[in-house]
Amino acid sequence: MSTDATQAHDSTTTDSRETVLEVRDVKKHFPLTQGIVFQRTVGHVKAVDGVSFDLRKGETLGIVGESGCGKTTLGRLLMGLETATDGSIKLLGQEMVGLNPGELRRMRRDIQIVLQDPYSSLDPRMTVGDIVGEPFDIHPDALKGRDRRKVVQELIEVVGLNPDHINRFPHQFSGGQRQRIGIARSLSLRPKVLVCDEPVSALDVSVQAQVVNLFEQLQDEFGLSYVFIAHDLSVVRHISDRVMVMYLGKAVELGNEQQIYSGPTHPYTQALLSAVPVPDPRLKGHRDQIVLQGDVPSPANPPSGCRFRTRCWKAEDICASEEPLLQIRESSDHLSACHFAAARDVIHASEVEDS
Repeated sequence: MSTDATQAHDSTTTDSRETVLEVRDVKKHFPLTQGIVFQRTVGHVKAVDGVSFDLRKGETLGIVGESGCGKTTLGRLLMGLETATDGSIKLLGQEMVGLNPGELRRMRRDIQIVLQDPYSSLDPRMTVGDIVGEPFDIHPDALKGRDRRKVVQELIEVVGLNPDHINRFPHQFSGGQRQRIGIARSLSLRPKVLVCDEPVSALDVSVQAQVVNLFEQLQDEFGLSYVFIAHDLSVVRHISDRVMVMYLGKAVELGNEQQIYSGPTHPYTQALLSAVPVPDPRLKGHRDQIVLQGDVPSPANPPSGCRFRTRCWKAEDICASEEPLLQIRESSDHLSACHFAAARDVIHASEVEDS
């Protein structure tokens, strides 16, 4: 993001809460190599290519986009699990990019992750007590003289499980219960930020609602800030204060929940929202679905200018020659990376007369 775009972002944010995470123009380019003995770099996969945002205390930022847009890679960058090619990531005012492993380990006390698959994110050979208490092996001073077993039992109870099950193994729990165990582990060190990487996508719908409600409860109780990565737009809308839409490694739209869902201005966001199933039968015939043509370009060879132009019905010559900045447009009250950003009407059930 350019300096102008960053200033536009800051000027549209009236939230006076403390900024806990500040991301500026962060990039992750994976090299493409040829050769077996003598390898040479022939290109790069631009998984994340200049993303900027702020996250404030107690806020939830939802990140949405189709598979391959860079959401998970961005989450791994925030955790320091991937090394940024360029850009800045500041956690509580301290720069994370460029830190050595020991310094990163200390900073991870304040930022933890909840992984997507509760079946593979827990070691099947460890008991629940060992899993939830494992962070204390790395950061023993976090116990502050308290009894480890008691602290672990309290964490298990906080996420809605029976603390007496501390000696059970992961295979003895359901998928939703396993995800709760993963959440309890992420809370062990009392972090300030949780990166939630598709935390409910592997769960049944009814269980998803329970886990999302748990996230909201824990946010109020612990004062957490969330980066919530998901495909499901309805889940993101339920839990997020602000939403960032990504496409091919770029942020294409950023605004609060009302701005994104009721007045999207970027064509890609409009296409995403038009594909969401609507349960109300009265909406049939009142809502036009946008069907995008063509395939998603390769992140190793993205289109010039606007990356969405090859699938966009609004594309003109300027879209190929000039990359649109993520900034406020004349016809928009929030950030949009489109030369022709304009709101598209969204039909609500309340607006449709009963037949």
